[in-house]
Amino acid sequence: MTLKHLTRSLPGHFEIIGDENVAIEALLTDSRKKCPGALFFCVSGMHSDAHDFAPQAIANGAAALVVERVLDLNVPQIKVENVRVAMSHIAAEFFGRPADRLKMVGITGTKGKTTTSFMLRSILTAAGHKTGLIGTVCVLVGDREYESGMTTPDPVEFHKILREMADAGVEYVIMEVSAHALDMHRIDGIHFAGGGFTNFSQDHLDYFGTMDKYLEAKLRFLPMADEPVINVDDERVYSAVRGLGTRFIKCGIREKADIYAKEIEVTETGVAFTLTFHNRASERVSLRMSGIFNVYNALMAAAIADKLGVDMDGIKHGLESLANVPGRVELLDTHTPYRVILDYAHSPDALENVLKSLRQSTKQRLIAVFGCGGGRDKLKRPIMGRIGGMLADFCVITSDNPRNEEPMSIIDAIVEGIKPVTDKYIVIENRREAISYALANARPGDTVVLAGKGHETYQEINGVKHPFDEKVIVHELLNEI
Repeated sequence: MTLKHLTRSLPGHFEIIGDENVAIEALLTDSRKKCPGALFFCVSGMHSDAHDFAPQAIANGAAALVVERVLDLNVPQIKVENVRVAMSHIAAEFFGRPADRLKMVGITGTKGKTTTSFMLRSILTAAGHKTGLIGTVCVLVGDREYESGMTTPDPVEFHKILREMADAGVEYVIMEVSAHALDMHRIDGIHFAGGGFTNFSQDHLDYFGTMDKYLEAKLRFLPMADEPVINVDDERVYSAVRGLGTRFIKCGIREKADIYAKEIEVTETGVAFTLTFHNRASERVSLRMSGIFNVYNALMAAAIADKLGVDMDGIKHGLESLANVPGRVELLDTHTPYRVILDYAHSPDALENVLKSLRQSTKQRLIAVFGCGGGRDKLKRPIMGRIGGMLADFCVITSDNPRNEEPMSIIDAIVEGIKPVTDKYIVIENRREAISYALANARPGDTVVLAGKGHETYQEINGVKHPFDEKVIVHELLNEI
């Protein structure tokens, strides 16, 4: 494929300097990789500028560059206004525009993207459609599972995955759409047949700086989707979306919504509710996952499925057949007189939701084991400490993914929040030892929730990922106990 061919759908002004007919064999974002005939993208990031690494990329075989400023190097270059934007469109062209052969469905929001995506996949599968899924936990092509590197992949990986899905006969692709991906233009040029905005709360302020900028990034998704579904019980989302002037579908647990839930019954093992569509049909649905927030996730999935043409029977069967979502309020099979729950909650609102939900179904004490990630929003640490102290009967404050920060400095910030509200907590920096302490001190009827890691199978310390699968660790510790 020639350089000229790859620029066919590029938006905005661009210029090709040099031989426009040079053959491009691959797309490259890492200058350290040997890749003959590659087109190298000189992306300007927060911490580095890939224009500086262009000579290294050429030495490793790059045949051409995409740049924002022309470099004094003897290879053809495409000069564009924004390399990230160009990458999305060039990657789509390189892989044969696979999204045009697929029905794309996107889910954005602070929480619930993963669970809603799995619920929608279950519904579409139950309705007889072959699906693909791209998200935080994994990438699924039909029944084949691949490890996921990030919530929304970079454009080169993204369109490569879409090409594989299209070639495999996938009809619907359900994907999580992160605010980072929207801000970095990873999915530019994609049209979504359906979509949803689950909710909005504090997260990622280390990147966006303010809640307004974070929300602004999320809202960029809505014009890309046909009649997106909005959680109207989230006032900030509802207010912001109304201001856009776009058509949308409303879901919630109030009757002002187009799709709503009533007669909600939360139990220890699940939640049941009456699902109602536009006052035209209703059905009793019994989820095998507990929590009011999973009612919201189910409503979002059901509303999107309804828009895509799935009938009530398919929606009900799909929702009821899903047993769990990895690391999302996941009940571990421990054979103990107390419950052990794994959850990915790593933001204040997510921790509050999971603790409030588990409180409803916990017979005795609620024990929370949690920390905060390093290199991320520092403001949320004392907030999460306060939430844990107020909503759990006992907290074990520990390390999460400290990354390149000192674990105890993160823990100290959490303690600042918990100390004024309770003295029922203990600090154990080593996460394995913290989990061991919680399990050893749990009593019949208690619930132990391990929050923050969820589906992750590693712990990142000083930039190195060490194996740390909490499902495995819990079983090892219970055997020791």
